Amino acid sequence: MRQAIAEAVVDDDVLGKDPTADQLERRVAEMLGKDAALFFPSGTQANQTGILLHTRPGSEAICEADSHVFHYEYASAAWLGGVQLVPVASRRGCMNPDDVKASVRPGDRHHPRTTLVCVEQTHGASGGSVVPVEALIALRAVADDHGLPVHLDGARLWHAAAALEVPLSDIAACADTVMVSLSKGLGCPAGSLLAGPADLIEEAWTIRKRLGGGMRQVGILAAAGLYALDHNLERLREDHTRAMRLFDACTRIDGLRPVRPDTNTVRIDVVRDGLPAQEVSRRLDAHGVWILALGPDWLRAVTHLDVDDDGIDRAIAALREVLT
Repeated sequence: MRQAIAEAVVDDDVLGKDPTADQLERRVAEMLGKDAALFFPSGTQANQTGILLHTRPGSEAICEADSHVFHYEYASAAWLGGVQLVPVASRRGCMNPDDVKASVRPGDRHHPRTTLVCVEQTHGASGGSVVPVEALIALRAVADDHGLPVHLDGARLWHAAAALEVPLSDIAACADTVMVSLSKGLGCPAGSLLAGPADLIEEAWTIRKRLGGGMRQVGILAAAGLYALDHNLERLREDHTRAMRLFDACTRIDGLRPVRPDTNTVRIDVVRDGLPAQEVSRRLDAHGVWILALGPDWLRAVTHLDVDDDGIDRAIAALREVLT
């Protein structure tokens, strides 16, 4: 990948002339079954652009209660677009269509207007859980019934497609705009893409410019994305297998209660009194094992191409020692 970066053919993407970025955008759009795609420096910026495309100030967007756009994007929808997010509780990131329907405003002069439904695939806070395509289709039907567009935060869409054994386009078809990340599972240093209808992606270019997301010789990052699609996409099931190994081991460690993973993310609840997840993370770090504490009582372990079988063995051994 670093060699591909070093040898990338570049020009000026701010002027719309970088050939490597153009190649990546066309390839991702085709994979997702969309008209066009646009490269962004981060997933948050791409997600927020997707929200801005579909909403207007003073309106509402429905999202899952533990979603990334609600918890981890620093209230950007409100700050940038004047958009109020309406959280809908769910089971492992899969919103019930009836709950979404109930959250749509009636459209009278006393309430803000509902303008968008946001979904997430995979669902990070639930431990990389996969939302079934049938559930996304049902949510899409509710949105269509109310004339609402759908934005899909598909940062880890690659892993969802691998787990479901379906083309990326089958999942992306449930949304008007889709964000995918190159650094989530594919091993790239940075970059995300937003895909959708050609007219919306043209408008997204303007929004990206306003947000400071235009970059000149971005082909060096796009080259990493092209390399990843050629070499790192087909191996994602290896990450899923290793995540399951870690899960199985954690079920046999006192003080831990892991959630069975769908993909490459293992949510590990720490259930020992007086031992916060942050302290477990700190102790693991001393053993050279990096597992993030995302709450007072739970950890998130993510397998990826830099973690081989020996790495899983090391993580298991460290967890056992830390919890003894």
